[in-house]
Amino acid sequence: MKQKICIIGLGYIGLPTAAMFATHGHSIVGVDVNEVVVNAINQGKIVIEEPYLDIMVQAAVTSGNLRAQTYPEEADVFIIAVPTPITEDKKADMSYVEQAANSIVPYLKPGNTVILESTSPPGTVYDLLIPILEKSSLKIGDELFVAHSPERVLPGRILVELVENNRIIGGINEKSCEIVKSLYSTFVRGEIFLTDARTAEMCKLMENTYRDVNIALVNELSIICERLGINVWEVVRICNKHPRVNLHLPGPGVGGHCLAVDPWFIVENNRQDANLIKMAREINDNMPIRVYNKIKKLTQNISNPKVIILGITYKADVDDLRESPILKIIDLLEKDKNIEISIVDPHIKNFKYLNNNLFEAVKCADLIVLGVNHQEFKEIDFNMLLKHMRNYIILDTRNMWSQKELEALGFNYYLLGNGTNNSNS
Repeated sequence: MKQKICIIGLGYIGLPTAAMFATHGHSIVGVDVNEVVVNAINQGKIVIEEPYLDIMVQAAVTSGNLRAQTYPEEADVFIIAVPTPITEDKKADMSYVEQAANSIVPYLKPGNTVILESTSPPGTVYDLLIPILEKSSLKIGDELFVAHSPERVLPGRILVELVENNRIIGGINEKSCEIVKSLYSTFVRGEIFLTDARTAEMCKLMENTYRDVNIALVNELSIICERLGINVWEVVRICNKHPRVNLHLPGPGVGGHCLAVDPWFIVENNRQDANLIKMAREINDNMPIRVYNKIKKLTQNISNPKVIILGITYKADVDDLRESPILKIIDLLEKDKNIEISIVDPHIKNFKYLNNNLFEAVKCADLIVLGVNHQEFKEIDFNMLLKHMRNYIILDTRNMWSQKELEALGFNYYLLGNGTNNSNS
């Protein structure tokens, strides 16, 4: 059955969700406070990078099933997909959810459904959302149905995973669950699991916390391996041959709106008990400092060194800068007035120090730091780089390049976590 859906927030999750519902026959009103985003969507364009999303949005707008504006209006279903960033003291900033919920209250009517997709601390639906929705004077769970259905997708594969991944629906009662399940069944091919709202909130957080803790484990291992003269990448490769072992990969830190943020939402109200989760977060948050210290050591004997950073997004082959650990490295480098910084990232169009002409960027450079393993960096002509650089030092934080090949060309190659050639740098 075709429904009118009002989606609040047209970012990395809200817009793909809106386009997906629209191309499956529903009438979508997308709401965003950013007029640039709204105007672009109404022209069938997008301002974020995600494979095939531009095609889907154009099709949805052309069909008349998707339009965008800066304010909500009456609908059958309201989906809140706004950001939940983290504050400086590591707590969830729920102000966007609060504002979104308040904005839809005047438009609510009997029979409506409200779905919170934004990642939230356990208890958000009952403690924050429902008290706001009660301002409508509608009876919650009888006249107004409410659920939490968190996104579980990977940037770069969002449109595929929206369809194929299993979905969690945490309703405030059984009827809310069934209504929301029927709605998402429009396009979800994966299994849909029904539970209560608090459980759904915790499941979303724990899925990302599991990965964050795994990465922290291997990042800590990389520190130990460096001190013991062992290559952590070789350790991980061999350990993962075991049928019951699946170590993640080390790196310069953890970014993105999920892994770098969600674990803190668990810690927030459980500081006495969430010891392992908190420690893992601190290990990963400290990795940019370790990379910065390596940069300082590798350039300590160079007067006014020039450092080239390849890649600043939080992961490979996306344009998403949210919580990127590379940005933290840049912040640390900026405080050293003697270091010149140049950045190359083909997925970013506008950023300080950005120069996406690689050979121009590396002129008189002393150190190249691979921050993100974008596909574009796999086929770099290192022979050409030698003609432009002043000193030939490389710090690879992602194990993307061949040490043997680069050293044969004349580079001094250092791999994060490789104690066999880093000399504890």
